[in-house]
Amino acid sequence: MSDKKTKPKYNMWQNTGYMVNLAWKNQKQVIFINVVIALLAVALSLAELYLPPVILQQVERAASLKTLATTILLFTAGLAAISGLQYYFCMVVDNANYGMRKQVLQLVQKKMLSMSFPLTENPRILALQAKAYEYCDSRHRMPQALWGALGRLIHHTLAFLIYLFLLTNLHPVLVVVVIVTTVISYAVTNHLNKWEYQHVQEENALEKQVAYLKWNAADRKIGKDVRVFGMGPWLKAVYASSLRLYDAFIARRERTYLIGNVVDLLLTLARNGIAYWYLISMTLREGLPASQFLLYFTAISGFATWVAGILEDLSTVQKFSLEVDNIRALLEWPEPFLFEEGKPLPVQKDGKYTLELKNVTFRYPGAEKDTLTRVNLTIPAGEKLAIVGLNGAGKTTLVKLLCGFYDPTEGAVLLNGQDIRQFNRRDYYEHFSAVFQQYSLLDVTVAENVAQSTGNIDMPLVKACVEKAGLTDKIQSLPNGFDTILGRNIYDEGVELSGGETQRLMLARALYKNAPIIVLDEPTAALDPIAEHDMYLKYDQMTVGRSAVYISHRLASTRFCDRIIFLKDGVIAEEGTHDGLLAANGGYAQLFAIQSKYYQEGGEPDGE
Repeated sequence: MSDKKTKPKYNMWQNTGYMVNLAWKNQKQVIFINVVIALLAVALSLAELYLPPVILQQVERAASLKTLATTILLFTAGLAAISGLQYYFCMVVDNANYGMRKQVLQLVQKKMLSMSFPLTENPRILALQAKAYEYCDSRHRMPQALWGALGRLIHHTLAFLIYLFLLTNLHPVLVVVVIVTTVISYAVTNHLNKWEYQHVQEENALEKQVAYLKWNAADRKIGKDVRVFGMGPWLKAVYASSLRLYDAFIARRERTYLIGNVVDLLLTLARNGIAYWYLISMTLREGLPASQFLLYFTAISGFATWVAGILEDLSTVQKFSLEVDNIRALLEWPEPFLFEEGKPLPVQKDGKYTLELKNVTFRYPGAEKDTLTRVNLTIPAGEKLAIVGLNGAGKTTLVKLLCGFYDPTEGAVLLNGQDIRQFNRRDYYEHFSAVFQQYSLLDVTVAENVAQSTGNIDMPLVKACVEKAGLTDKIQSLPNGFDTILGRNIYDEGVELSGGETQRLMLARALYKNAPIIVLDEPTAALDPIAEHDMYLKYDQMTVGRSAVYISHRLASTRFCDRIIFLKDGVIAEEGTHDGLLAANGGYAQLFAIQSKYYQEGGEPDGE
């Protein structure tokens, strides 16, 4: 487990300024309401400070009962009014703080949805995302708690200045003792916060491991495997091992906190003991009236509280600053692709686009060897290209490069002869309809899943695409037809489709987009060979006039394509038509012969 320390990019004041600026642009009331609450808190503290001494002073002067009652009534009314206003604004500020929390969550969500595809696989990005959601999903974390800490800092600072003015008649050494001991206490607390920040990645990794095992052990998707393969004891052992590692981390963290808290307690005892000893000595020596004794006694106690409060608030703000720093690191992470700052992609009036891989080499980050090596491939407009090969040959990687999800390590991807890296990558994505091995099925209606939209859905087109995909009978049999909710993650009445039905739905989605280039990455893996053959015949009919790229592990299904390339060890080993490749009697022909043998024997081959 790495214990590498991560230095914050911004300091506390820069991160505080960032949040204040964000609030000023989107939620100005957050600033004003928290300032009002702080001022009311100062007023309440002063009223509570002066109430006992003033009453005692009235008693010392033998004031009339009426005067004493009036004084008590005025202070009580003032306290009630201030407390009432404070309660009201504290209720109001919750909504304003929630608005800021929602604003930050929206920024994080926007970043995750719009970032370049390689970043979605970056472990550091995923860790930052997890922490950002953790920070914003609780009202006791940033950003709501941040505003509370800033409000308390204003309150404690103003009270400190007022109390400091009141204590000018006391010995300055006393004030210095209070400040020095409290500063040391703050340093200890700040050290604990830094320790937590420096170990945040270690804690996050352990939490993710434990959560992963916990949720997967209860996931009904693997329930059958757990029971058939007897995975229960093994999962329990792995889970117990992960818990031991996590418990060891927690124990180490708590030991660190315990030492810090003991030091803080000793400093507090020393600070208060010295302050109280001096005040009592001065009272006995100079004969202070009881009212002044009570005022100074309360003021010294309060002064220590305000000093400790200021430093604690600074420590808290520093802690939240580290959380803001993580969020800013996520939001400001540089993009490897050009988006709005890129050139607009010219639209071909005839809808014809030629794709080309020019001397392309690609290696995944951290990999020891290239996945693709010096690949040259041109896909003319309107061509149907099949990509076949064994597992690990680089088929899916090649398709991801064509789609612009990755940029080559060397070489270039060209669209109509121009390097796609110069264009707005979102414009480039608009030219593709795709069905990938890992598809996204949201818990919304059938129509919304096909259109990938919740508004302005072209229902006649949705129905036509579902019909072409061969799924009309299934949709009509559902309780609410095209308005049926798919999935049961949110709605109990949701419906779950089979693997083959879901793949047909994904095809309908690709057809609905009606892009000039269609990419199908093993879209029929959940279908039997006969159903797959039927589906590919539909593909042949539905992709007329458009470029189409297919990946399939069943070689016979791609014979309708204009051209087939056979990948092996990251290079194009063979290319041609189905019949031509069989006649060449190379790797493609050998693989086809093996698959044909299995089909003839009534089985089904394994492979990608």
